[in-house]
Amino acid sequence: MTAVNSVANASPRNRAVLLPAAPSLVVGQSAAAWLSADGEIETLTLAEAAKRARREPPMLVHGRAAARRLAIAPFAGLDLLELFAFVRPGKFCLPTPRGVATALGMARPEGLEDAALALGDAARALLAELATAPPDADATSIATRMSRGGWGWGEAVLAALTQRPASSSTPAGLAVWRRLLEWSESAPEPPPGNIAVEPAEARARLAELLGENSEARPQQADYADVVSQAFQPRETLRQPNAVLAEAGTGVGKTLGYIAPASLWAEKNEGVVWISTYTRNLQTQISGELDRLYPDAAMKSRRVVLRKGRENYLCLLNFEEAVAQLPLRPNDATALGLLARWLSVTQDGDIVSGGDFPGWLADVLGRGRTLGLTDRRGECIHSACPHYHKCFIEKSVRKARRARIVVANHALVMIQAALGGSDDGSLPNRYVFDEGHHVFDAADSAFSLALSGQETADLRRWILGVEAGGRGRARGLRRRLEDLIAGDERALEALTELLVAARALPGEGWQHRLGEDRPLHAAENFLAQVRRQTLARSPDREGAFGIETEARPALESLLPAAVELEAALARLARPFAAIARLLEDRLDDEAADLDTGTRLRIEAMIRSLTRRGDIQIGGWRRMLSDLAKPLPAEFVDWLSLERYDGLEHDVGMHRHWVDPTVPFIETVAKPAHGIVVTSATLTDGGGEVRGGDSDGAEQIAGWEVAEARTGARHLEKPAWRARVASPFDYPEQTRVFIVTDVRRDDQRQVAAAYRALFLAAGGGALGLFTAITRLRAVHERIAAPLEAAGLPLLAQHVDAMDTATLIDIFRAEENSCLLGTDAVRDGVDVPGRSLRLIVFDRVPWPRPDILHKARKTAFGGARYDDMLTRLRLRQAYGRLIRRATDTGVFVLLDSAFPTRLHAAFPPGVVPVRVGLAEAVERTTEFLRHTVAAETRSS
Repeated sequence: MTAVNSVANASPRNRAVLLPAAPSLVVGQSAAAWLSADGEIETLTLAEAAKRARREPPMLVHGRAAARRLAIAPFAGLDLLELFAFVRPGKFCLPTPRGVATALGMARPEGLEDAALALGDAARALLAELATAPPDADATSIATRMSRGGWGWGEAVLAALTQRPASSSTPAGLAVWRRLLEWSESAPEPPPGNIAVEPAEARARLAELLGENSEARPQQADYADVVSQAFQPRETLRQPNAVLAEAGTGVGKTLGYIAPASLWAEKNEGVVWISTYTRNLQTQISGELDRLYPDAAMKSRRVVLRKGRENYLCLLNFEEAVAQLPLRPNDATALGLLARWLSVTQDGDIVSGGDFPGWLADVLGRGRTLGLTDRRGECIHSACPHYHKCFIEKSVRKARRARIVVANHALVMIQAALGGSDDGSLPNRYVFDEGHHVFDAADSAFSLALSGQETADLRRWILGVEAGGRGRARGLRRRLEDLIAGDERALEALTELLVAARALPGEGWQHRLGEDRPLHAAENFLAQVRRQTLARSPDREGAFGIETEARPALESLLPAAVELEAALARLARPFAAIARLLEDRLDDEAADLDTGTRLRIEAMIRSLTRRGDIQIGGWRRMLSDLAKPLPAEFVDWLSLERYDGLEHDVGMHRHWVDPTVPFIETVAKPAHGIVVTSATLTDGGGEVRGGDSDGAEQIAGWEVAEARTGARHLEKPAWRARVASPFDYPEQTRVFIVTDVRRDDQRQVAAAYRALFLAAGGGALGLFTAITRLRAVHERIAAPLEAAGLPLLAQHVDAMDTATLIDIFRAEENSCLLGTDAVRDGVDVPGRSLRLIVFDRVPWPRPDILHKARKTAFGGARYDDMLTRLRLRQAYGRLIRRATDTGVFVLLDSAFPTRLHAAFPPGVVPVRVGLAEAVERTTEFLRHTVAAETRSS
């Protein structure tokens, strides 16, 4: 048990609290601050700090991130973030000493030693807040269980809780599900009407949303006008009213499409689904909808954020984890903090934002947090004792009665591919924001992977946890048995299915493949895939994934494919038989089935269809095609996935050459209206085809938009609209191409990043096309930047998720961030927190097998140029988010061709300079713009 001292906080609003007698540790890039329990402060080397941390558990912020910087395994400690999550469940703070201090209203610490001194004050403030809060029997019960499990803060927290008045309620403790409210069923919603939204109405609604005192934005009104075309009545089956709308940054496209969408939903008593690619935009849209529904209760009824099932904590998984606590006492801290969060959460989303702090999963361990979601489709629906409190079911039902549903591209596409949501219905109006990602989202949603991980997951979904296995997976028998009880044919089919599933990879399959001793048909096929990949890939010794063409296949691969196809056929038959028998039961017992059982049977039929027809059926077609010429619409290849040199997965892959084909067929054509919008839909570098050059470039640019969104596959042409950004990019930005840095020399590249980041005084984003180069640059520049007072964050280096890193970067005006594609697409940082972007080299597409096929299909070298221009446009677009922003964009690649200049707005001319001049001009431009802002203010 951690020693605890009685310490009185200096603040008069706080009572005396018990603070653990522990040192405080803050870890920087090259040194650490150590404050002993006696109050002695020291600056240590990282090696010495690591020794002390393992010897004497310290108080710190984000223990896993500290351990990563110290280059040691996670160690015992008093993580202030755990205390914050207990005292303020469902609340967010930045996971840094400064972030915690700011959230508590304390002065922001400057430097490592100041931060170490602040940790104790923050802990006292939190404990005092706990001591003065209203009575809470559950908090005491939960803290007791956590303390028994070894939680370092346990004794101090219990001491604070004893200062509260006693609670008269019976505690639920970790059984927090007992206190959750149930949802109730309601009558089905009638189909929506077909009343049009006129352009003038859209403009009027937009003005209403903006308010009387808002600045005039004629571009935004024009945008709302054209988007209203998607909300006209459909005239012909499978010919939706489609709008492609490119709106430059600053136009205000979110409110621009909310205006006609909300009008249509109100006039027709229907629902409009707004789909995004990133969680950041989902949150932003939800915030904008406050203008439409300023009353929180009304907004809760009318607006729903829908996410995939795998985003929500499963209450049954949580209950089972609590039941296993006597056998796994180290899980007490994680389960206790989850219980605290469950008592306040609005939607139960533990993955993609909401009220669950993203850093908490990293602090507690992803297996103990995110592992409690329904990640493998193991839900037992109405047979679950928590069914009427289930967050997923509650979200689904709210969405049926909502007017606006904010979802993501992946969920929308998968839902459409499966024939509708959980009640079998599909919305008939969509808005796809971040429309430039439709192609990539469709590519993921409509692809197939016949791999070790996927087949092992299917076995686990069918059989559950087997002897010697780990986890809580519930097999198909448990999920089905009461639905087919007494049906001998169904029970026989289930037995046949359980036997057939043993042909799939079981526990230890990766080890067996590595030793070339596969078991059963699936492992044998995967072993031959691995053999062919290793034999033919040019980079077989690399640390990361390798791939090779599937054809021509090895002689040993074809019979293995035949054997596996036969095994999958034996698996598919009972899948189909059980689904048919369940459909018969729905028909035969229509008058007797209660609503819950009917819904559960329907959900099971959809689940069996998805696994049997779509997944297993797709695999069988892939295997059957292996001995034939490749169908023209697909790309097949074999891969061996590695991470840091360790084999992770092996398999055969199939993607559409043009994934917008299934997107249009399953999502767009069944709809009545669809809007696809983005700031970067078109390509300004299209080929000129005679006549007026400007007009020709516009035509070619729209051809790119129609190809990337699939609009060219629609029989009725889509409306096209381009609304220019109101920003003065030539005045607000500079673009430099550095010509004297060798991009293959990591020392030169790192030196360039260091010099440019220092010149900007922070607020810098470094983008990389490879993780290895990112890590190499980070290693070289972290210490000098820290010495200059510029914190450096890095994706794939810091033990934090990308969203958390971006949150810190946004809040710390002089911090710097290194990242790859996910950072480029997810950053929305207005103001001085982002004033410099440095790209390590031209972001050409990776020349893999899939890209090779698409390059052939979509125009050869012009396809490469188009993708690269779009990536550069996206990166450059991060720089200016509002009219007062200024910034510099630097590319460290002398081979940047002039044909890519069209990636930048008209009037923005890239200037080729040496590094020294780029540094000087960056300093001068940013200093000048800061001075201008100061004079203006």
